[in-house]
Amino acid sequence: MRYLLPTIIFVLFVIWYLTFLARRLDRLHHRVDNSWANLDVLLQKRAAVALEIAHSDIADPASSLLLTGAAYQARDASIQYRSNAESGLSGALGLLLEDSRHLATAADSQLLTELSALTDKIRVAIAIHTDAVSRSQMLRRKYVVRTFRLAGNAPLPVTYEFEADVL
Repeated sequence: MRYLLPTIIFVLFVIWYLTFLARRLDRLHHRVDNSWANLDVLLQKRAAVALEIAHSDIADPASSLLLTGAAYQARDASIQYRSNAESGLSGALGLLLEDSRHLATAADSQLLTELSALTDKIRVAIAIHTDAVSRSQMLRRKYVVRTFRLAGNAPLPVTYEFEADVL
């Protein structure tokens, strides 16, 4: 009887702590999912702007063909090939932007300004996504989380290679 109350308090504390960790991990997984969804929308917009640039006067015919192919690959790539496709689009846009610094028409300038603003938003979205992934991975590496299998069947969140080489 003497140890019953401390034992009950200890068991309740352990249950509370495990519940706290499971909820925190669930919130981090939702944060990873939401940050990826936001990043995906921004990448789709970047591919659309790249297509507009490819059909404008900014790009010569060869660059236009290269940029169009890279943009369609980035838009239609499955998750397995998405990293390579986004890196290819970044490379094609980088080559095009190096050659088109001298253009000054209003429409061309507007497209390039839109691309620049979108690139800044993508950088922020990548930072948010990588932060969410690293926090989730850090929590999942804890001994208590692994021992009690608090992550359930959720896949381990990962970052993608293209997140390091956006314009």
